[in-house]
Amino acid sequence: MKIAVFGTGYVGLVTGVCFAEMGNSVTCIDVDANKISDLQKGISPIYEPGLDNLLANNIKAQRLFFTTQPDQSLESADIVFIAVGTPPKADGSADLQYVEKVAQTIGEKINNYKVIVNKSTVPVGTFRKVKTIITNCLQKRNSAVTFDVASNPEFLREGCAIDDCLKPNRVVIGTESQQAQSLLQKLYTPFLENGSQLITMDPASSEMTKYAANAMLAAKISIMNEYSRLCEKLGADIEAIKKGIGSDHRIGPHFINAGVGYGGSCFPKDVSALIQIGKENDEQLEILKAVEAANQVQRERFIKKIATRLSSNLNKTIAVWGVAFKPGTDDIREAPALDIIQHFLDLNYTVQVFDPVASKNAQAHFNNHSRLVFMDDQYKVLNQASALVIPTEWMSFREPDFQLMKKLMQTPLIFDGRNIYNPQHIANDGFEYISIGR
Repeated sequence: MKIAVFGTGYVGLVTGVCFAEMGNSVTCIDVDANKISDLQKGISPIYEPGLDNLLANNIKAQRLFFTTQPDQSLESADIVFIAVGTPPKADGSADLQYVEKVAQTIGEKINNYKVIVNKSTVPVGTFRKVKTIITNCLQKRNSAVTFDVASNPEFLREGCAIDDCLKPNRVVIGTESQQAQSLLQKLYTPFLENGSQLITMDPASSEMTKYAANAMLAAKISIMNEYSRLCEKLGADIEAIKKGIGSDHRIGPHFINAGVGYGGSCFPKDVSALIQIGKENDEQLEILKAVEAANQVQRERFIKKIATRLSSNLNKTIAVWGVAFKPGTDDIREAPALDIIQHFLDLNYTVQVFDPVASKNAQAHFNNHSRLVFMDDQYKVLNQASALVIPTEWMSFREPDFQLMKKLMQTPLIFDGRNIYNPQHIANDGFEYISIGR
């Protein structure tokens, strides 16, 4: 099949590469000429395990192309995916300007039947908005071209996105057209060989499914974080509780890790957007408001723990391991580490940071702050530090050289925002250890 993908961000690029890997001819379109130039050379704008190899292989095989000019790819495409950003507005609602611009372009350019597929995370009813924009453009052109609009939300986890795309546990398609459904079923058939489900529904339900999934996962995280705060008061251990409830198949073991709070490009944005969608429809989503509030409280409480413990310490240097919002990605959007770093910069600390892949993005975020030092070695950042703070659970942090750490640090003190160490073991190594809910 011939496929056009508008957007070369996280979703658009991974989706396009994986469709090409299955043998389709894919053209990815973006307005950023520098990004397209790099992609044509096989240089990815994002870090995602496995992406670079697939990108290079499919470019070499001439199945994957990149352009800023949509005309030719739109002419030949059977299916057109919209995979552009929907960032939050000031009120938390999703900004659809990029989706609308792509719909406008499609309406101005297409000359034969297409299935237009919205893969961006969008409010319920956006499929109608896209359909209206394209229809209006065609009417202005006096064109009788037919098309269908479908919703096909993504469920990619950063750090595992290639596997999630090539071996999805479910594919959701929302459409009112049998022709569009048949074409999308044909496209996705090779992806379903591991027994995963293809679920068809109406477009509104499909759009809602994406928000509902992310909000549900965020809720699990937030309620565990609330439990963790109570555990600290009662002398209970949240890690033991996690095992106790995670073994219940009705709850399951996933997304019940207590920590410093969720971040990233999806959960904060989608929870906020769903709350706003509720307001616009006269429904107050009180549970989701609590999820959002609990997440913010968890961050603030962790920062307060650190600041209170260090308040009497004259050494104003701390080390931070991890700045990405989760391991396996260079994405720092809404990362808890950003709040932690900013708080201690505001208190005139020198902050020494190590992250395997996200340092460049963090440097840009903080505009190369004079007291923020990024290093390429996780041990060097510990030199003369009064404490180590761990907001991201990268694998290389799990079994470090504790004796070397103790020699380098001025104070053997660790604040663990992800509960990656055994409290008894680390105490035996001579560290003061402060974690979450234990």
